[in-house]
Amino acid sequence: MKLNVLTFNLRVHVLGDGDNAWPNRVTGAADAIRQSDADIVCTQEGTAAMLRDLQKQLPDYRWIGASRSGETEDEYCAIFYKHATIAPAESGNFSLSEQPEQLGAMSWNTACPRMCTWGRFVGKDGAAWLVYNTHLDHMSEEARDNGIQLVLDRMKANAEQGSVPLVLAGDFNSEPDSNAVKLVGQAGYHSAYDVIAEPHGRTYHDFEGGESGNPIDYLFVSPNARIASARVDREQYNGRYPSDHYPLQAIVVKE
Repeated sequence: MKLNVLTFNLRVHVLGDGDNAWPNRVTGAADAIRQSDADIVCTQEGTAAMLRDLQKQLPDYRWIGASRSGETEDEYCAIFYKHATIAPAESGNFSLSEQPEQLGAMSWNTACPRMCTWGRFVGKDGAAWLVYNTHLDHMSEEARDNGIQLVLDRMKANAEQGSVPLVLAGDFNSEPDSNAVKLVGQAGYHSAYDVIAEPHGRTYHDFEGGESGNPIDYLFVSPNARIASARVDREQYNGRYPSDHYPLQAIVVKE
């Protein structure tokens, strides 16, 4: 089974963004997701209200997730899925902390609560994929390194239960030469950037566009899968960028 995956930091609603505040971008964000035709959309920074806005415009999708603090009004790492083709058989959430079962827990000098949402998704053909979606801390390298190691440990535990391929997506707040990204490669995961010609260009652009710089958003697959193709969507929708991050898309195939 091929799986079409998109990772997309939505940029939380900030009134100070002015013309780029969420109410002016929600239609463009929905258009970007529709244009991708993704089976799975891993989002970051969406609040409950933002996710409801998106859901209204994306009737072909549903989503799973919880907020990073355990309270309704906070950021999510929600995973949208195209319900006509794929559905979650099980799912969960854990905090990137020394108390992973407690959403909102904070460790390792993190600036705010961080988390991971995961799901085992099964397609109409019976093929299954494990998808993990996370957003690493923007301030603490210690939190990024320990957080991604926790995610990798959880993924390894699930991988040992069978041959289901795994996808890891998210905003790592880390450039490719960072320790956090290297840890994923050392665990044997393949990056979407392996099939994108260098220079890969930046994925965070602060609503300015352009390519100069390095990515901080990533898609990885386990060794029993491969990246067939990948792209960074640098298009504008309705005359503006749908976020301050570019969406990253990959077609992944089970080996």
